[in-house]
Amino acid sequence: MKLLQNILISILLMAGSLQAQEQNEPAINWLSFEQLSDSLETQPKPVLIFFHTDWCSYCKKMLGETFQDQKVIEKLNSEYYAVEFDAESVDTVSFDGVSYVSELNSKRTGKYHPLASILMGSKNRAVFPTTMILDTDFSVKFKKFNYLSIKQLLNIL
Repeated sequence: MKLLQNILISILLMAGSLQAQEQNEPAINWLSFEQLSDSLETQPKPVLIFFHTDWCSYCKKMLGETFQDQKVIEKLNSEYYAVEFDAESVDTVSFDGVSYVSELNSKRTGKYHPLASILMGSKNRAVFPTTMILDTDFSVKFKKFNYLSIKQLLNIL
C-alpha cells in the first residue's frame, strides 16, 4: 500500500512539474480578428496575419518550428499584432464593424472563408501557407505564399 502511495505521489509531482514547464514556455500572442480590431483602435501596430489550412504540411511546419522560435516570438509579441487564421474556417468573423459569414456549414478543401479570400486577394487559387504583414493603416507591406524559415521570417520582420 505504501509503495502504491509513493508511486501515485511521484506521478502527481511529475505531472505538476511538466505542466509548470509548459506554462512557462513563451508563445506568440495570437489574436482573433475581433481582438485585432479592438487592439488596433487602442494602440496601432503593424500586423502579421498567418493563413493556414488543416491539410497544409508546410503550414504545420511553420506553426511547429518558425513560430516556436524564441527570437520570432519576442519580435512578434513586442512589435506586431499576430493573427493566425484557418482559411477554410466556417465561423462568422467580425472585423472592423463588418461580419464575414461563410456560406458553408462545414469545412471543405478549396473553399475559403470570405475574409481570407478578401485579404489574400487570390481570385483563382490560394496557396498555403500565406503570410502577410500589414502597416498600421492596414495597407499590405509584405505578402508571401510559401513556407518561411525562422531566418526568412526574422529578415522580413
